[in-house]
Amino acid sequence: MWTKKIMWLLVGGAIVSQQNALAQENYAQKVNTRIGIQGKGANANEAYLEAGYTFPGAMLPFGMVQFTPTFFHPNKGFVINQMSGAGCEHMGNLPLLPLAGEVTVSPKDMLGFKPEFKVKNAYAGFYEAVDKDAINSSLAVTMRTGAGQFNFPTNLNKGSIIIGTGLNATTMKEANVKITSNSSFEGFADGGSFCGTAVSYRIYFVAQFNTEATSVGTWEGDKVKKGNKLENKPGTGVYFTFDTKGGKSIKYKVGISYVSLANAKQNLKAENPNWDFEKIKNNAVAAWNKQLSKIEVSGGSADHTTQFYSHLYRTMAHPNVFNDVNGDYVGGDDKVHNAKGFNYYTAYSNWDTYRTQTQLISMLAPKETSDMMKSMLLFAEQSGGSFPRWVLNSTETGIMQGDPTAAMVSVAYSFGATDFDTKKALQIMKKGAEDPTAKSQDQLTRPFLKQYLEKGYMNASMMLEYTTADFAIATFAKKALGDHQTYAEYLKRAQNWKNLYRPETKWLNSRNEDGSWKKHDEDWREASYKNYFWMIPYNLKGLIDTIGGKEFAEKRLDEFFVRLDASYHQEWFAAGNEPDFQVPWIYNWTNSPFKTQALVKRIIKEQYSNKNNGLPGNDDLGAMGAWYVFANMGLYPVIPGVAGFSVNSPSFSHIKLHLKNGTVEINGGGEQLPYIQSLQMDGKPLNSTWIDWDQLKNGAKLNFKLADQPNQTWGTTVAPPSFN
Repeated sequence: MWTKKIMWLLVGGAIVSQQNALAQENYAQKVNTRIGIQGKGANANEAYLEAGYTFPGAMLPFGMVQFTPTFFHPNKGFVINQMSGAGCEHMGNLPLLPLAGEVTVSPKDMLGFKPEFKVKNAYAGFYEAVDKDAINSSLAVTMRTGAGQFNFPTNLNKGSIIIGTGLNATTMKEANVKITSNSSFEGFADGGSFCGTAVSYRIYFVAQFNTEATSVGTWEGDKVKKGNKLENKPGTGVYFTFDTKGGKSIKYKVGISYVSLANAKQNLKAENPNWDFEKIKNNAVAAWNKQLSKIEVSGGSADHTTQFYSHLYRTMAHPNVFNDVNGDYVGGDDKVHNAKGFNYYTAYSNWDTYRTQTQLISMLAPKETSDMMKSMLLFAEQSGGSFPRWVLNSTETGIMQGDPTAAMVSVAYSFGATDFDTKKALQIMKKGAEDPTAKSQDQLTRPFLKQYLEKGYMNASMMLEYTTADFAIATFAKKALGDHQTYAEYLKRAQNWKNLYRPETKWLNSRNEDGSWKKHDEDWREASYKNYFWMIPYNLKGLIDTIGGKEFAEKRLDEFFVRLDASYHQEWFAAGNEPDFQVPWIYNWTNSPFKTQALVKRIIKEQYSNKNNGLPGNDDLGAMGAWYVFANMGLYPVIPGVAGFSVNSPSFSHIKLHLKNGTVEINGGGEQLPYIQSLQMDGKPLNSTWIDWDQLKNGAKLNFKLADQPNQTWGTTVAPPSFN
């Protein structure tokens, strides 16, 4: 009896000890938020080349606020909203900059400053930098507010903080600000544009300092207006000058809302009522530790571990919460609605994220991802009844092509984010896929759909996105609703890629409306015909058989991977572009899976690094980050709409993936050993390059044995799935 009690105490103590160790592990500090904030260009005009378009500042997982310097205008200081990895200037409202001395010359557009920030800390939930005037800036956030602490040097008698309330990253049409006291201001401004599309949002803000300024004022254009307290035009801002003798610390907090000024005040009161900066910071770090600890990796170098957690961090930036603490949000009809019992989300870069990021967050955060799907269905209903492609706040921007949202919803469901109205989702999917006039706001869901339905072909790269979406609709109908008729119909539609196959060249090719062939290099969006050729992820066997079999396909792949850094129009692999993301795993559909294993390790080594310019392209709201996470775990979700993974060699000796219903352990990986010699699942040999999600979702143990020489027979006896 006593022996049993002692054993239970020991076991219980071990469990508690393990849980405490997990809680004490500071995953947030493993993150380097500066990865991707610069490009590989030789000068300022080439800054965009192989750039991540990321930002280094503070945010919460899926949080509304991003308090940060931006990729686009880092010298403007710290803005309150920004998207991670979006490749066009956008948002960037309320840029704030601390300055030495008083404000005697207008800051104008704030682009003339050169603060020369030196970063002291940049990890998940916290950012700290010191400028050339020795002013130390620290930033943290809550879900809907930002918190700043600005420590001025002891030798400075006066210090100022300027805020461009009428500025953002693009061009505003309206802005209004009122200085309400010597320590506070409030107002609103619009969002300007994104990639050439005007956005409809207004941001409302209310901000406070913990110290009264000795003087306040505004600026408009070239004019400084000392003592003025009201501006109602774009191109304006406010300033607060403080007595900083002896090294003053000035604290700042700002609440925002996209609904109303009253809601911004309520958000600030609810989330950030006091002046405890350390508490705000620690809470943000704790929120990140909770999310990042869902994947434990060990046995890799410190540098590789930092990259892994930095990319995992990026996958949890968006979609982000859009409703206020009272549930209010602006919907796709530009009217105020209320989210009851869930959070409403925005920022959907679906053309990018349906390939990788949606799968990952559905696995790790099924509740939040289910809310994201609910939000997307509501946006579709409010904006005209059909799905958008790329949503920024309350605007369907229409950016990119295809019907990626149908694929995204299907992907989310297949990987465990199932708490949304599936019947409604299928209705919206089918409307966009069958009605050539279906729109979200003023954007057609599927341009050229009439020709696609009547003839079975159209512009090639756009059409390949449609066939992928059709396949994802098919699998969603079958799995979510048991609708076998829709499954059969849309699976057949998904095979329309065959209408683009040109036998005399053995490539896919756009056609004119009369059926004649276009030039081989026409109609390929942001890539070449060689990149898009492989974008039939759901029927790779059919594609490979069509061009002449596995040996021919392998040779074509070998030629494609001669380089890894293609620009949009170069005819080799582009590590930084989404249409290519799945191609390294296609060797698993040939007789040479070992080539996938070596190639993925090569891409990780050559195209990614723990540097400011350490990405091969735009992060695109976590799409690239998710690619990196999956690639390093040895499991990649090749087929949108099918819950499963194509296998490669993992990069860490121990990985624990904590899922809703169990833990997946992946052992035996390594950075330097590319080749799989053998694999066991739950103690049994596995000679397949494909693992179903159903085999993992309730917990499993994968044991890899790797080597520096290939086992050319492993993974060749069991064919991975294809759907013809």
